[in-house]
Amino acid sequence: MASTESYFEFIRDMLSGIDGISFRKMMGEYILYCRGKIVGGIYDDRFLVKPTKSARDMMPDAAEETPYEGAKKMLLVDNVEDREFLGKLVEAVCAELPAPRR
Repeated sequence: MASTESYFEFIRDMLSGIDGISFRKMMGEYILYCRGKIVGGIYDDRFLVKPTKSARDMMPDAAEETPYEGAKKMLLVDNVEDREFLGKLVEAVCAELPAPRR
């Protein structure tokens, strides 16, 4: 099942205040980039982020889910209606990830 356009638009709007945010549509899903780093994505109308230390600290009870068969587990973001929380979460995950390879 692919993600719906309306869920994508909702998450994109909630993250619109963060500099360097972009999305890439791939096979019906959306990969989330922050300053060129993959921090998560939208998969089957679920917002998932990489399981970094900061993400685990901010969401200690978050479920681990796979975005698609064969992929590494990511953390499910339940609190998608809190713009401030989402901004802090994405910024924290982004800061923790290494620079993208060239």
